[in-house]
Amino acid sequence: MTDEKKRDPIDRMTDAYEQMLERVDGFLELAEKSTLPTLRRALDQAREKAVELNELTREEAEKLTGYVERDMKDAAHFLVETGAEFRQWWQFDVKMIEQRMMEMFANVADKTRLELEKFADQAREASMYHTGEVAGPGTLVCNSCGKELHFHKAGRIPPCSGCHGTGFRRPSATEPV
Repeated sequence: MTDEKKRDPIDRMTDAYEQMLERVDGFLELAEKSTLPTLRRALDQAREKAVELNELTREEAEKLTGYVERDMKDAAHFLVETGAEFRQWWQFDVKMIEQRMMEMFANVADKTRLELEKFADQAREASMYHTGEVAGPGTLVCNSCGKELHFHKAGRIPPCSGCHGTGFRRPSATEPV
């Protein structure tokens, strides 16, 4: 068994989330036009690269692709809906986010923002978060009790520490923090 496969599966998935986001950012840099199909192609390429390099199994890569796409749609929807900055979406001081992660996340989300405006309703429905999934940086709110979870980098979503709920959402721009 390789050292990589001996690592904690959640740590592997968290690192792979960041690697996939970095690859998507790179693929989008090469694209001429920012469109949802371009995001889809970049996600597909990043997924296939992770499988090709044996960083992830096909199943793990599929899950992470869904997580990255969900986070990008959610961030872009927030930016389109509010015209706000990422600091408001993350709902904590941007200085706490690793600089490299912040730049990649902001770059990918910004490139998808215009196209995602057309799909705002779909993005809201697709932005449900569940215990066990991996989420990017930002704040999640428990659907059951309203307790906030803060992610300063990608990580596994635990059950709510307040009520043990397993469903979460990003807070809307109109909710008090």
